[in-house]
Amino acid sequence: MPEINIVNTSPLFYLHRLGLLELLKKLYGHITVPEAVKKELKEGQAQGEDVPQLENYTWVEIRSVSTPRYLQLIADLGPGESEVLALATNHPSALVILDDKLARRIAEMQGFRLTGTTGVLLRAKQKGLVPALKPVIEKLIDLDFRLKPDLVKATLELAGEA
Repeated sequence: MPEINIVNTSPLFYLHRLGLLELLKKLYGHITVPEAVKKELKEGQAQGEDVPQLENYTWVEIRSVSTPRYLQLIADLGPGESEVLALATNHPSALVILDDKLARRIAEMQGFRLTGTTGVLLRAKQKGLVPALKPVIEKLIDLDFRLKPDLVKATLELAGEA
């Protein structure tokens, strides 16, 4: 198990909306969330979104982090993504869980271990925590999660459901 599992807003939001947030605890034991992610969730709540209340989960640690200047200069990178990447910089063996395309590219360039919401769901299926992945992915798409058809197909193939 990696030293630290750092989770961004999108996986927390969508897993919560699916009723599957506890998968993070079952798969990783403990997760770390930067302050900016907590703030983004609070902003979503203020706008009427159904978001997880992170303080209700003993297995979630909120951490403050300073974002390096080079990450602050990337205009299309949100505060949550920036802080997730900044935390990962300080923990080379970290698993980074995020969905944003640009943030994922930066994480890959930095050599970080990486997965996203779909990867979490696939791992849960492989561990027997989710009986069938296809209905979960369909519900995820119904929640307006952007997922390319080829990624859906590949994920279902890996899950043995294609």
